[in-house]
Amino acid sequence: MVRYSEELIDDIKNSNDIVDIVSQYVTLKRSGRNFFGLCPFHKEKTPSFSVSPDKQIFHCFGCGAGGNVIHFISKIENVDFKESLEILAERAGITLPTLENSFDEKKQILKEKIYEINKEVALHYHELLYKPISKPAQEYVKKRKLDNKTLKDYYIGYAPINFNLYGFLKEKGFNDEEILASDLVIKKGNTYIDRFKNRLIFPIQDVRNRFIAFGGRVLDNSLPKYINSPENLVYSKARNLYGLNIAKNSKLEKIIIVEGYMDVISLHQRGIENVVASCGTALTEAQGRLLRKYAEKVIISYDSDSAGQAATLRGLEILNNLGCDIRILQMEGAKDPDEYVIKYGNGRFNNLVENAISLIEFKVKVLKKDLDLENVNDKVKFLNEVAKLMSTIDNKIEQEIYIDKISKDYNISREAIYAQINKLIYSKNQGQKILEKKPINKENKKEDNIPTNLLKRENMIIALLLDGKVEVYNKIKKILSPEDFKRVENKEIVQKLYEEFEKGNSNIDNILEIFNENEKIIGILTGIMAEDNEIKDDQKAIEDLVKNYKKERLLARKKEIIKILESKEKSIEETKLLEKELQNLIINLTQLK
Repeated sequence: MVRYSEELIDDIKNSNDIVDIVSQYVTLKRSGRNFFGLCPFHKEKTPSFSVSPDKQIFHCFGCGAGGNVIHFISKIENVDFKESLEILAERAGITLPTLENSFDEKKQILKEKIYEINKEVALHYHELLYKPISKPAQEYVKKRKLDNKTLKDYYIGYAPINFNLYGFLKEKGFNDEEILASDLVIKKGNTYIDRFKNRLIFPIQDVRNRFIAFGGRVLDNSLPKYINSPENLVYSKARNLYGLNIAKNSKLEKIIIVEGYMDVISLHQRGIENVVASCGTALTEAQGRLLRKYAEKVIISYDSDSAGQAATLRGLEILNNLGCDIRILQMEGAKDPDEYVIKYGNGRFNNLVENAISLIEFKVKVLKKDLDLENVNDKVKFLNEVAKLMSTIDNKIEQEIYIDKISKDYNISREAIYAQINKLIYSKNQGQKILEKKPINKENKKEDNIPTNLLKRENMIIALLLDGKVEVYNKIKKILSPEDFKRVENKEIVQKLYEEFEKGNSNIDNILEIFNENEKIIGILTGIMAEDNEIKDDQKAIEDLVKNYKKERLLARKKEIIKILESKEKSIEETKLLEKELQNLIINLTQLK
């Protein structure tokens, strides 16, 4: 039997956007962040079938069906998991292993070896940075004002000019095939040459904290300024973001995306931790989806040169199509965030973040850039283009706010803008209402005699665990075991989540795959994900949960004691002990109010 690797399954999922796939079977309309339509799995008149582009899941609030794109194809086509993978792989142009060319165990072992090599090299380059031979790098680091904590947070290192990486890795027990597959060493004839020489080294880690690649910067003005690891068995530039492994742990609800390593590092050192780099000017759709998993709001802060502006526009369209709340940081007085935050401090940079403009405002500014609004023809052209932009805004309140602002800023009457918008809408037959009514969650009913408020609480706990934060898990496990959950399926879910955390796997994006054979659990999980509990403060949420569970346990014990006291068969000594315990319980309950 052919076995597919986890990474191949991830590749198939990432290559098939769930909105695109579901749209082939269901008529969907956008409502806020998600899309809605009539469920294809049960009869209904009011749409309750939700598709989330950011979480890449579907969930029906009516019948409870849910899952990712693989589960959808499996259910809609009535095929098993393997067949649904094959359908999606064919659609994406991905060649699956056959019986003749089955999943190569040797290839997987090689990948694991590359991860090991990358880790060994990252840690060794980092250690070398502090050695006497690394004087040029130490002077450069000092010049860039990087402190020791930042150097350690990002494992920044140095590749000395006379270092023999090939010999170092051979001593560690790696063979030639493994060393060359890492792309850290290049073979020319019978000579093995280090890819990175006399460069400051920036190890790149994925969201699982695995070392997957490296960037190297020269310490003088020679070119090329940066060289990077090429794509290989473990590294795909288009599917990773530098610094996301750190930024995803930020408690802020937005992520700032910049261009380079030094922008990320410089901002992080000054307390701005929710920042990542695209490692180039072209943001890909895969990177956009990765961002959307961890933050709804994305602030783009690319360099102020023309290449940076072009990259901003490309990135905006990708993120907008994925349903992100996009903001564009307007920066003057510095060429990049690194220079700006050093020159003006993190306070002023944070102000720029807070005042970042919306996608619509940015597009209006771009439209105006090449037009002279004193010229009648240019002003008419500007009005037509603005009307096109305004007609794409579904939210009428948002549309009105933008129209008012544009009217005041550019001295164009609101009536003229509305007239042109209406003309565009009716000419394209778009005068239909956007689906705005959120379906009623029919799952919020008593199940197996479990009170609704208790089910909601259990769902919130699972939602907290699904965020993958180890510190949250450690706090929850102290007060709750899987057996404390009343719904049977929730016990299974929490048991599995606890197991994953104990394995050191806090990246639980593939949790749905664990329950492939259990449609009910998948439906419950997607229901929790789709519900969007909007937990603003993890710490406060956990504190409230602890208080509630303590209170319930105290109340249960109080009831038990009263029942014993009311019985006749007990000694005087036992009565005194129970009365004392009861008094303490009452005091503790009072403190919990």
